[in-house]
Amino acid sequence: MITDVPGMRVGHWTDPVGLTGCTVVLCPPGTIGSGEVRGGAPATHETDLLRPGMLVQEVNAVLLTGGSAFGLAAVHGVMRFLEEQGIGFDARIARVPIVPAAALFDLGVGDPAVRPGPDQGYLACQQASASVPEGNVGAGTGATVAKLYGMERAVKGGLGTAAQVEGDLVVAALAAVNALGEVIGEDDQPIAAARPGPPDQEGTAEGMQPPFGNTTLVVVATNATLSKERAQLLAQVAHDGVSAAIRPSHTRWDGDIAFALATREVVADQRETERLAEAAVAEAIRRAVIRARSVPGVPSAAG
Repeated sequence: MITDVPGMRVGHWTDPVGLTGCTVVLCPPGTIGSGEVRGGAPATHETDLLRPGMLVQEVNAVLLTGGSAFGLAAVHGVMRFLEEQGIGFDARIARVPIVPAAALFDLGVGDPAVRPGPDQGYLACQQASASVPEGNVGAGTGATVAKLYGMERAVKGGLGTAAQVEGDLVVAALAAVNALGEVIGEDDQPIAAARPGPPDQEGTAEGMQPPFGNTTLVVVATNATLSKERAQLLAQVAHDGVSAAIRPSHTRWDGDIAFALATREVVADQRETERLAEAAVAEAIRRAVIRARSVPGVPSAAG
């Protein structure tokens, strides 16, 4: 789990009827954060701060949310929770919690009028613990994959987590998988492929446009001692894990984003850290669809 990195905690708010939710990763003090935005359809908050050269180095939490851009409102609940704990960037007048966030589009399943908001972000923080359920939970609740030929042939996505350990070094990932593409196993065979049938009017058949409703969101966490520049390199490599497990990935209809968090407890080789990150991300993505369960209109890969 991503909580194998000491100090990391994860909380969810889940609506199993409206089929949406949000997931928060709460960071221990001193966590360095960066990120990399790819794909043509991102929905984000505070990602500019993650670039090397920006004033802020530390990240207090990361929010992954459903509800498309509407769901980004949940970040205000996360900030309220952290402010109550006295956590945030010291701006002298106030402590401002640093909470990068990203949303995926799940409005095509369940009730599109239900979206995570400030209260739901706050509740997710209250639920944070070292236990991380997978599948239809949090930001993965309304996630779907394999939409190359439209929603009528989609398969249920979800939320997954995995960790890689080498000696004292821990590199772990959390992924909310809502991709246009199919999910591929280590053997290069599909785990979650488009269901059989003719492409619908939203499909990618000739003359048609792919559907809206995609994006894979990833958080990589490590106990390695990384600068912000090295954390950004880790986020970039995390996207290699996305490409290994999802085909196609990073399309103009996906808003794929990877966040990288480093708690700075262990001195580690950058190449080794990146190798473990790529493996953890790919495994988390695969677990997301394996652990997912069917919802009305969208079966899971497990049946």
